Parts: sequence; C-alpha cells; structure tokens
Amino acid sequence: MTNTAIRPFHVAIPVHDVQLARVFYRDILLCEEGRSSEQWVDFNLYGHQFVIHYKPKSDDTENHHNAVDGHAVPVPHYGVVLSWEEWESLAERLKDYGTEFVIEPYTRFKGQVGEQATMFFLDPCGNALEFKAFKDISQLFAK
Repeated sequence: MTNTAIRPFHVAIPVHDVQLARVFYRDILLCEEGRSSEQWVDFNLYGHQFVIHYKPKSDDTENHHNAVDGHAVPVPHYGVVLSWEEWESLAERLKDYGTEFVIEPYTRFKGQVGEQATMFFLDPCGNALEFKAFKDISQLFAK
C-alpha cells in the first residue's frame, strides 16, 4: 500500500494498574492525556491514539522473544519511529529516569540497508515498547 500521508494509528493495550501506567505514559513518555474513565485512558503518542485498558494481571505475562541482530526482541511490542533527535532525547530521558532496558539504546544494522537506532523497554505493566529512528527515513521499508 503506497500512501504519502501518514494517518494516525489506534492501538489499545492491557494494563493491570491504570494509575501506574497513566503516570508512566503521561510523565515519563510525555504523552498528552485525552479522554478517560476508571477503566481506560486515551493518550496522544506522537500523534497516534494510544489507549491503556484495565485488564486484571494474569500468570501468563511472559513475552516471547525472537533473535534480531544478536538480541532477544520481545514479542509482541509496539512503539513509534521518531526523528533521530527525538529518539536521542527520549533515550536520555529514560536513562535519567533509571529505566531498565530490555535492549539498551544502540544502532542496529550498522552500515547496512535499514540502519536504525533502537531501544526496548517495558512499561510498568510489562508491555514491551520499541522506539526507533532512521537517519534516512527512506530506509524504513528498504530490503
């Protein structure tokens, strides 16, 4: 599908503690809060509609991992492709906050097609996030 206009996506994820997740997305990731109830909260995640929904904690919270570039990438995961400067700023903010990274910020596929900065971390409810950046955004879908 070819489309030059980026449209906002909508994604809703489960959280076992709405208030804890609300603080993380609002105060650490700096997402503007939208509508909410006791069971869910809408956020603006870099222009996308991102919603946390309460779901009781279960025993089956372990993520699957796939090997990518020598790292165990958690599946499922979600995130946003940022500008290089936004990515660097977020990485520093997360480090200053004391975030425990699943995969520390680094440059993946260095010198190859699709070279990108990436980092993985978990929200307070165990959801895996990946934020990445390309110095050349035209490499986003390059083979």
